Amino acid sequence: MRSDPDVEILTEDPMDHESREALRRASDFLAKVLDTALPIPGTRIRIGLDPIIGLLPGVGDALASFVGSAIVVMASQLQVPKIVMARMSLNILLNGVLGTIPVAGDVFSIWFRSNARNAELLRRHSASPRRASTVSDWMFVAGIILGTLAILLGAIVAILWLTARLWDLVQ
Repeated sequence: MRSDPDVEILTEDPMDHESREALRRASDFLAKVLDTALPIPGTRIRIGLDPIIGLLPGVGDALASFVGSAIVVMASQLQVPKIVMARMSLNILLNGVLGTIPVAGDVFSIWFRSNARNAELLRRHSASPRRASTVSDWMFVAGIILGTLAILLGAIVAILWLTARLWDLVQ
């Protein structure tokens, strides 16, 4: 059998099957409560507490992200690969940061459903010992990091430009 140094196979599992499945069910339940618990009457759209809590200015998105991070903690208990947990954390970060934009952030949260995505990642990567990471995991993480850096750079440029324009007006 050939050994690949880039592949991590989980060999030891101290948790029994029932405990593992209980954590998977708990993550599914939490994701449902946060992302899809309530139907919007007259539509096929479902929302959860995440976008509703996100309406609270200042603390709503932070609180929703904090509660959603419980799924990442469950993933850690299930020994989900670290790259997958990084992807899950970035899902929460993306939802939390974009959620701070009034109205548009809540619409994004309804569409993106970071908690449902994370519960699916947990379920998929905790089902059986498997490869530690996939190309799509690495591409997602790299894309989010590069996108975040681009947004940060754009914000810095915009602030500098605005500051220069205001300085010109004052003089």
